[in-house]
Amino acid sequence: MTETTARPEALGWSMETCTIGRAMGILGEKWTFVVLREVFNGVRRFADMREHTGMPRQVLTNRLAALVEHGVLRREPYQEPGARIRHEYRLTPKGFDLYPVMVAVKEWGDRYLAEPEGPPLTMVHRDCGAEVRTAVHCSDGHAVTDNRDVVPRPGPGARRR
Repeated sequence: MTETTARPEALGWSMETCTIGRAMGILGEKWTFVVLREVFNGVRRFADMREHTGMPRQVLTNRLAALVEHGVLRREPYQEPGARIRHEYRLTPKGFDLYPVMVAVKEWGDRYLAEPEGPPLTMVHRDCGAEVRTAVHCSDGHAVTDNRDVVPRPGPGARRR
């Protein structure tokens, strides 16, 4: 018996307005997620980020500037006694909305890339202490337990090729 493979419907739609591609244009570089990890973990000052990550100065400067430009982070001035004014970086609402993405990337890394003794970090719910995990649900609230149960369909911004 021969299996016929139908052409995927997705090939009939333009990718010019793809929001995944646009998001990856902002986020799709290793150091960007390292900066976001630091800020989510409370490390907000340039010198602290540089020391904690070992990131090259210019790379860190560029990543912070891009995240500020795209409205993911905002600069907040601070001044140590006797020193000049500096800035720390805080998440904006747009930045906070990346938290589930960060948790999902961490979970994937924990599953496939952790050392034999386990992951170096756990994230727990402040109220009960249980580990935080990501989950996929449809807009009616049903849990999606098999990714094959998700069907891509053109959205309202889709354009034919």
